[in-house]
Amino acid sequence: MSISVSQLSKNYGNQKAVNNISFSLGKGEIVGFLGPNGAGKSTTMKMITGYLAADSGKISVCDMEVAENNIATKGKIGYLPEANPLYTEMYVREYLQFIANVHQVKNSGETIEALIKTVGLTTEAHKKIGQLSKGYKQRVGLAAALVHDPEVLILDEPTSGLDPNQIIEIRNVIRSLAQSKTILFSSHIMQEVEALCDRVIIINKGNIVADGTLSSLQKNNKGKPVVRVAFEQQIAEAFIHEVPGAISVSKAAGNSWEIETADAEALKKELLQWSVSNNLDIVSLQTETKNLEAVFKSLTT
Repeated sequence: MSISVSQLSKNYGNQKAVNNISFSLGKGEIVGFLGPNGAGKSTTMKMITGYLAADSGKISVCDMEVAENNIATKGKIGYLPEANPLYTEMYVREYLQFIANVHQVKNSGETIEALIKTVGLTTEAHKKIGQLSKGYKQRVGLAAALVHDPEVLILDEPTSGLDPNQIIEIRNVIRSLAQSKTILFSSHIMQEVEALCDRVIIINKGNIVADGTLSSLQKNNKGKPVVRVAFEQQIAEAFIHEVPGAISVSKAAGNSWEIETADAEALKKELLQWSVSNNLDIVSLQTETKNLEAVFKSLTT
């Protein structure tokens, strides 16, 4: 396995940040690592990279124990932390050359120029890092994580600060890297995780509460079905509560409503009859598939 975590724990005083967790990642996997703020995501990532020592448990990277081979395992990992610490007075190429020298990269000049093109820094490469926008600083951090061609990538909020077009570009870069690398990817943007990840691990209060493919998580955490209905007219929420079978009602965009029910098909029939009786026009009517955001909320609240 490229990453293996077994019975890992970490405490900060009386607070248990990570509580006896275990998981593994194989080569070529892109795994989303999700959780609310303070759930233990960044702490776990820091322990995998060797930045933090675990209180108990075992971590292996590329079949080497991190505790016993801290320097060697660092050479196998490319790490983009959430804070993305950079030397802002250095020029982009200067900084990447510095990182390449730390890793003793051969033919570093060619490698750096290829990375600048890969992560979309060509137009900004002549500038000091401090002159760059947050989005371009993220690209510098990603290039630095890749400069030594690591087997494992640990990416903590890699698309933070990027605009929608930049997010798509970096998403494509990360997807192409997965052909030869293992990627552990943390993000609060659920659409990014759905678009990129083969598998999702969800951590809450230091405990892993889910580990599987998105489809399996949706299947195992169905909850009550939800029907989305959109009317041509504006109506009050209290009015919708009159529909037989409606358990809870929440407002969506425009004149749309999401209605939780025990039986979606029965509710849709009731909505059709109810709308006719009340001279209302239904624009759309469908059963909502539970997305990752809904699964995440159900497991972490």
